Amino acid sequence: MILAGAQSAPAEDYVWPLPVWMPPPPVPADNPMSAAKVDLGRHLFYDARLSRDGTVACVSCHVQERAFTDGRETAVGIEGITGAKNAPGLANAGYFPVLTWANPHMDSLEFQSLIPMFGENPEEMGSAGQDDRIFALLAADPYYATAFPEAFPDRPAPDLFTVTRALAAFERSMISVNSAYDRYKYWGETDALSPSAKRGEQLFFDHRFECYHCHQGAMFTDNLQTSRSSQPEIGFHNTGLYDPYPAAVPGLIEITRRAEDAGRFRTPSLRNVAVTAPYMHDGSVPDLRGVMAHYATAGRAPGHPMKDGMIAGFTATEAEIDDIIAFLESLTDEDFLSDPRLSDPWPDGHPANTNRIMP
Repeated sequence: MILAGAQSAPAEDYVWPLPVWMPPPPVPADNPMSAAKVDLGRHLFYDARLSRDGTVACVSCHVQERAFTDGRETAVGIEGITGAKNAPGLANAGYFPVLTWANPHMDSLEFQSLIPMFGENPEEMGSAGQDDRIFALLAADPYYATAFPEAFPDRPAPDLFTVTRALAAFERSMISVNSAYDRYKYWGETDALSPSAKRGEQLFFDHRFECYHCHQGAMFTDNLQTSRSSQPEIGFHNTGLYDPYPAAVPGLIEITRRAEDAGRFRTPSLRNVAVTAPYMHDGSVPDLRGVMAHYATAGRAPGHPMKDGMIAGFTATEAEIDDIIAFLESLTDEDFLSDPRLSDPWPDGHPANTNRIMP
């Protein structure tokens, strides 16, 4: 379905793939959107030459058909190094005021892109100390030789500034607002949802289940900022997953050092949730039925002192659980999962993907 009423970014040639009911995400003043910049960022996103040995690209952990997750319990980086957290989806990332599971300071796509490239605990792309070599390698590529000057005419060479800003621009273009539920809710297509999904919608917004308290609004999360927001909405919650939480993944407390932040993690969006298994910050829940079972019992650690009060448990029939899952499945945006504007631009056998590892 083609979205009507697309909105243009001021003074730029980029057109947001948005319906009239959804405002664009905020864009930093020092990184305005442009079609050239987004296309450059797409090439960089799929380019494993950004990693130390040319095996890991952004796509290695963020695959389009999985709504830019990877299907693994926890992310895997260079040389098979396994991280402690599940790779979060990138759909609508530009709308999120915080971008990782439990770091309130990670509030910029430009800044966040440095972590997988240069972070060392764990290593993901393993590029620390390799920037000059990597940027020289990119500069020698015929595509980049013209793409960087076109996207950044005042700074036409690959460097930290241009690479991170191009990647961020592409990630802001990953907008998903055309699910079956959107067509039902906003476009009046009454037959876009099955009877089961319609019943599931009623249950999802029912006080008995409390799903909507954390998974609210257009993005089904309590983390949101748009170009019209006066201030961002930010939500971290302890869902009673562990007691105590593992030292390697303690939650927000790792950054804040406040006792009340133990086990608190960012609320993920439920858009495309049916294709982003496994779930939770550590990928420890394999499917949606497992998620429902977790919340039905008020968590694995229902007595954790910092557990969110909304997670109180519930009783439901199997038919009701089936209906809620049908509703969650209706949040899948099939066009987003195959949109050629977001897909791999490199031909087979190109140095960008020759040795690239995929899940």
